[in-house]
Amino acid sequence: MADGPLIRLGTRRSPLAMAQARETRARLCTAHGWAESAIELVPVEASGDKIQDRPLAEIGGKALWTRELDQWLDEGRIDAAVHSLKDVETIRPAQLAIAAVLPRADKRDVLLGAASIRALPQGAVVGTSAPRRAAQLLHARPDCRVVPFRGNVATRLAKLAAGEAQATFLAAAGLERLGEHGAGHPLAANEWLPAPAQAAIGVECRTGDERMREWLAAIDHAPSRSEVMAERALLAALGGSCHSPIAVLCTLEREQLAMRAAIYTPDGAEKVAADADFAAGDREGPLRLAAELLARSSAALAAHFTGRA
Repeated sequence: MADGPLIRLGTRRSPLAMAQARETRARLCTAHGWAESAIELVPVEASGDKIQDRPLAEIGGKALWTRELDQWLDEGRIDAAVHSLKDVETIRPAQLAIAAVLPRADKRDVLLGAASIRALPQGAVVGTSAPRRAAQLLHARPDCRVVPFRGNVATRLAKLAAGEAQATFLAAAGLERLGEHGAGHPLAANEWLPAPAQAAIGVECRTGDERMREWLAAIDHAPSRSEVMAERALLAALGGSCHSPIAVLCTLEREQLAMRAAIYTPDGAEKVAADADFAAGDREGPLRLAAELLARSSAALAAHFTGRA
């Protein structure tokens, strides 16, 4: 285009992030009848991609995935930013808005290295740096041992192939978006609960940028937004940090949300689970479920939530 792109779309540099950015560009171009050149993809190196040798919770949490993109948006160097919403903090800067949530993909986790949790060998070494996955695993299989596993999909697959662990977990949606169809064994989402907002792509822009918000609204998927915002509301109400194992599955049917959630101690020894049904857009529904989970928790479990951890 003679005058340059209409949108500078920021993204992390990882292969999965780039795939998500390309999907966002394709949806925008289809919705508005634009040529691909209307949208420039702007790769930004995130702190979380630079530091691979320590668990995320130890080095600054989810902000490491968003800090640089937030700054570039704030400074006007990009017009919008693409995120995996499960990696985005629940409390966001007031000057930024999640203007679009794309249609959600497969919410399940995939187990690589065994056909099921039950089929893991006795005392299996399992690689994961996600507190949710570690706690769910240790609750189901306390004989297993968890070792830290960070990096993009290719890195983690290489670590598994090198024998650093006997099994690991990946998100089905991430594998799907990278074209890795058929890898591993999907875990039933109603038995092995995913992370809040898992499989959802979100696009943020500056709150006051009305033209950008209007363009992005064209690719906003209302059912996915309803599910994701309810899950993020639960996360915020629980007051968890990156250390707090929280798992939740939300499904929308006929404007009603069915939410199943569980919280754990990091060692998996204690679990509290609960279900709730409420109308899409009911902001109190997730808060009531969070209150129920905390009310049924021991002091030891509750200490990992409500900001006290």
